[in-house]
Amino acid sequence: MSKKTLCVTEQIYQYLLQDTVREPEILRRLREETATDEMARMQIAPEQGQFMTLLLHLMGARRCLEIGVYTGYSSLVTALSLPADGLLVACDLSEKWTAVARRYWQEGGVAGKIDLRLGPASETLDLLLAEGATESFDFAFIDADKRHYDHYYEQCLRLVRSGGLIAIDNALWGGSVADSSREDEETRAIRALNRKLRDDQRVDFSLVPIADGLALARKI
Repeated sequence: MSKKTLCVTEQIYQYLLQDTVREPEILRRLREETATDEMARMQIAPEQGQFMTLLLHLMGARRCLEIGVYTGYSSLVTALSLPADGLLVACDLSEKWTAVARRYWQEGGVAGKIDLRLGPASETLDLLLAEGATESFDFAFIDADKRHYDHYYEQCLRLVRSGGLIAIDNALWGGSVADSSREDEETRAIRALNRKLRDDQRVDFSLVPIADGLALARKI
């Protein structure tokens, strides 16, 4: 038995996909359509979507935030996991990409659960705070511009209730966080946030090496 996280080879990964992943047909079709886009690397992996579904169900989440929608895979995962009266406030800048998301939200019967806010996410989050939404959300998923991750985290920490969860995507950044030769702004921002989360006594923290790394911070 290994005392460290197993390296996921292509053979093991294919086993995960074929033998352990539950992916509804509508999510599979969205994933396959997105795969044709030149920015498809921005979409979360299906095994991560399944893991997020488990977390949302364990929490009994009803009100969620998403920073970074792209074509809507993670928001569809979230909305499908919410009860009929659940709400997802989804933040993005792109009309083009979110048009794809809207189509699948409608087809999946969850469009009524999703409040899409187009514009800078930091402004949307500030508006929610100004409207009195402090500590009113159960879950937040951050998957947007990496340079502003820390700012989004601080805003979400105010918006999420005690016991709520903040999930931050790309925490391993393709392995760049462990490569001392990588000193670009995005890599440095993710490294700094990972260290901050490790030491942040306001949260319980774990970085789960699933997909590109998912940092989980539970607000105490």
